[in-house]
Amino acid sequence: MDRARDRADPRRKSGMKIGLLGGSFNPAHKGHRRITLDAMRALDLDEVWWLVSPGNPLKDGAGDMAPFAARFASARKMARRAPIRASAIELELHTRYTLDTVRKIRRRYPGHAFIWLMGEDNLEQFHRWRGWRDIARAIPIAVIGRPGYNAAAHATPALGWFRRFQRRPGQAKNWTMWSLPAFVLLRFRPDPTSATSLRARDPDWFRHMGRNVP
Repeated sequence: MDRARDRADPRRKSGMKIGLLGGSFNPAHKGHRRITLDAMRALDLDEVWWLVSPGNPLKDGAGDMAPFAARFASARKMARRAPIRASAIELELHTRYTLDTVRKIRRRYPGHAFIWLMGEDNLEQFHRWRGWRDIARAIPIAVIGRPGYNAAAHATPALGWFRRFQRRPGQAKNWTMWSLPAFVLLRFRPDPTSATSLRARDPDWFRHMGRNVP
C-alpha cells in the first residue's frame, strides 16, 4: 500500500506545514515530483498536496486536455513513496479559481500552515488569475524557477506590484512567520521533462491510466 497516499486524514493532525501545488497534471511527470521534493527541503515542509484541477480557467478549450480521472491517476502514480498527496479536493469543493480553493482549504484545515507553490511560468500570467492580489494576501507563495521564463516573469505586471514583498531564499524556511503578502523565488537544478513533450510523444497516454477517482 502507498503510505504517502493512504496516510491518515490530515484533519486528525495539526501543526503541519503543507505546500499546495495546483496544476492540470496532463500528465504528472518526474519534473513535478522533483521540484516538489526540492521545494519541500527548501521550505521545510511536512508534505505537499498536488491539487489536480478539474478545469483550468486559463486553459479552457484545450483540445489535448485528458479526462480528470486519467490526470488524477497519473498524479497518484507519480506521488508514490513520497510525502506527496495527490488531491481531488477542487473537484470535491466545486472550486474553479485558486482564490476560492485556498480560502476553503484554510477553513477546512485551520490547524495547518499552507504555502502556495507555483512555477515561474505561472508568475508570468499571475495577473490574469481571478483575485490575484487577494491570493497573495491570503497565503504565502513560493515561485519555483523554470528555464526560459526568467525574463518574461520579471516583466509581468504582477511582479511590478509583488516585488516589494519578495523574501530572500535564505528566509524560505521561516515562511510561517512572514506577514502577507510575501513570496520567495527558489531556483533548483532544472529538469527538462515537460507535459507538452510527453503528450507529443504519446498523445493517447491517458488511455493507459485508471478511470476511477477515489
